[in-house]
Amino acid sequence: MRPIILLLLSCSLVLAAEPRTWTDSQDRKVEATLVRLDGSNVILKLANGREVPYPLEKLSAEDQKYVQNLHIEQPENGEAADTSDGKEVVTTEPVNFDSPWPERVNFKEDPEIQVVEEDADAKRFVYESQNYQYVCDVRLSQSVVKGFAVMFEATNLYCTMLPIGLNGGHPTTGKNKILLFEHKKDYVKAGAPPSSAGVFMPRLGLVMVPLESLGVKPVGSSYMLDRSKDNSTLCHELTHQLTPEPYDAPGSLGWFTEGLAEYVANTPYRNGSFDVRFNLKSIIQTATAYGSDDVSGRALGEDITLPDMKTYMMQTYPEFLSTPQLSYGTGMLMATYFFQMDGDGDAKRIKAFLKALRSGKEGEDALAVLLDGRTYKQLEDDITRAWSKKGIKFTFKPAPETD
Repeated sequence: MRPIILLLLSCSLVLAAEPRTWTDSQDRKVEATLVRLDGSNVILKLANGREVPYPLEKLSAEDQKYVQNLHIEQPENGEAADTSDGKEVVTTEPVNFDSPWPERVNFKEDPEIQVVEEDADAKRFVYESQNYQYVCDVRLSQSVVKGFAVMFEATNLYCTMLPIGLNGGHPTTGKNKILLFEHKKDYVKAGAPPSSAGVFMPRLGLVMVPLESLGVKPVGSSYMLDRSKDNSTLCHELTHQLTPEPYDAPGSLGWFTEGLAEYVANTPYRNGSFDVRFNLKSIIQTATAYGSDDVSGRALGEDITLPDMKTYMMQTYPEFLSTPQLSYGTGMLMATYFFQMDGDGDAKRIKAFLKALRSGKEGEDALAVLLDGRTYKQLEDDITRAWSKKGIKFTFKPAPETD
């Protein structure tokens, strides 16, 4: 059997492209790798491993010519790629928009680890818990797998209990796939950003994680688990895996999708439990300062300036990533506002917005549902008023006037 990296490459068409600077028609730039062509869009892989679509016609003339001259290679067996096993889909199961917002999520069950395959020659070891399949390149004991599986299953439970329809990501096998790597260098070779602790690969519908990020470390000829390991980054990526594809649409992709993942990741977690009731303190600390560990916060301070809300919500994903600290921090604050502060604090408007996305609306059409009769200026005033009560001052730059 082939190593994991070759299995990854055999799952989809591969473009003979290298990381480069892309420029759009407005001379805005982003570092990314071209993954494939999808109709009139190019699919760009950004530095954080996220893949985003961008209209070919909006690229610079030079970049359009570059794309047109690329040579597309087939998988090494020369056959058409089969992406069915890793394709992210929106399941037909009922969604939970009418459920209450959870106050505390407790996963106290036995994750019931099953050994599916152990092939030392192929360096392929497959384990399963209730909702996940783990494919590792080294043998692990059931106790070690069970240790980190609790965090995965607890995050799954938390996401699916949030009444916002997080029922995406399931492959045809019914399990969400996780690729585990003994060595960080093999994780990076498989396409992960070198500085990352884990990454979600949307095109394949899977999360990749080096064992060190899970607190799994070698001890003699076996492995042990450090349960004190901070897994907030992995909770972020697991949330992306469960986010339905329609939420990755203009008007939502960026501020909401990343804000949601940050909201989950910064909810206090310990031993299979997420304390949702008291997540606001952690969210504010992470956005404004350096976080509970004095390292991972966004350090935006308590006086935050943004463009007008229409511009902010409609920015492209490359634009969003051009200011990552600001964008991720404010995305988390915006998601928190709509979840917990907007209107009567019942998340009514954000649920309607997500239902609109699921029905096929996007961009300004979907945002009109979120505005619910308000102007963007009125929304800015509502956000400013709500967050000022929590000690955060928002200032929105007026949109430039157009002729």
